[in-house]
Amino acid sequence: MGSVVVEKVGGRSSATSCFSRYPLKFFIPKKVGSSKTDAVWVYALNYGGGIVSGDHISCKFSVGDSCTMVLTTQGSTKVYKSVGSKCSQQILEARIGSNALLAIIPDPVTCFSTARYYQKQVFSMSSDSNLVIVDWITSGRHESGEKWDFDLYRSTNNIFLEDGQPLFLDTMLLEKEKTGCVQEQMHNYQVIAMVVLLGPKMQYIQNLVQDHVKNIMSEQLQRPSAALSHHQQRAKADHFITKPSFVASCSAFGPKKSGLLVRVAAETTESVYKFLRLQLAPMEPMIGVPPYR
Repeated sequence: MGSVVVEKVGGRSSATSCFSRYPLKFFIPKKVGSSKTDAVWVYALNYGGGIVSGDHISCKFSVGDSCTMVLTTQGSTKVYKSVGSKCSQQILEARIGSNALLAIIPDPVTCFSTARYYQKQVFSMSSDSNLVIVDWITSGRHESGEKWDFDLYRSTNNIFLEDGQPLFLDTMLLEKEKTGCVQEQMHNYQVIAMVVLLGPKMQYIQNLVQDHVKNIMSEQLQRPSAALSHHQQRAKADHFITKPSFVASCSAFGPKKSGLLVRVAAETTESVYKFLRLQLAPMEPMIGVPPYR
């Protein structure tokens, strides 16, 4: 259980209320980046280094008008093995004021073998609010030979306008019982990620991300050219048939396409970190430091 309220105090974004209790703890550093940066950084920590079977964690955040808040972690969120059919849950609710920015930029979730985990994030915002969500999961503990070996992973992200109108509704479900062997369906991909960029302050970044994703995929999925020799065409065709090691896609959503959804599948966690660092680097002036530096 936990909550944080960010409001303007003396013209600057400030945490006016912060509460947490076991198994959740919030850490708010006094300074992140330049002293000119007007942003509150909140680190969410779990006692024991992860989420234990049966844990139920809920947290609420309120970001006042024209304020900026960043919610992040100090490492991957580990979800330990389930005891029986117990499911760990984490629920986040956030309200984002007018002209405010909330950035949810955690490290990935890593579910151990047999783990059962459900997370839900619900956001309420104004038409001129700004929101960044990074929601991602790795296949598990590679060093222990675990790849997509958990029993259940369900992640829901819902965004509503203040009048209750739904703006974005998304759920990702990976369940061994219903979908069979998740590892077979994932092939060699070890990371699945989703990024949401929403609001007027994100428009510039949205355009950069769309261009970059287009360039990445055009390079990875180039078809054989008629100008190439037969041998070169064959080699390129084989490369095309082989699944690329990194796949990304973009789609706009919302009124006047105010939001951008990015989905990623990759063979390595580091390649996704690299992608996030590059795409979100323009946020530095808003939040003090580049994300995932």
